Amino acid sequence: VNFVTIDEDTAGQRIDNYLLRVLKGVPKTRVYRIVRKGEVRVNKKRVTADYRLQSGDVVRIPPVRVAEACAPVRPAESVIVQLEKAVLYEDDQLLIINKPSGLAVHGGSGLSYGVIE
Repeated sequence: VNFVTIDEDTAGQRIDNYLLRVLKGVPKTRVYRIVRKGEVRVNKKRVTADYRLQSGDVVRIPPVRVAEACAPVRPAESVIVQLEKAVLYEDDQLLIINKPSGLAVHGGSGLSYGVIE
């Protein structure tokens, strides 16, 4: 648990914005959850996310774990070769490919890579 005393520079700022700045890398939803559940306290009292900090307030910030970023997954060599063969035209500003079916354009939703990555 970390206790922080608010100074004049931070006074007037909303508690949620302050926590987002202090807890870099922590998802916004997690910050709002710890405020909502009362884990973050100001002057030993629960506060809402729209509370404005005042000079001299003592903020209790609980320890929050941040998930480590996973190493990017490289596509299989066969996929890379297949995409290189699918290039129809390429210059500095344009790339035209005959995208194979079943291969995503963008990564996400359980896919670690797509054509543009």
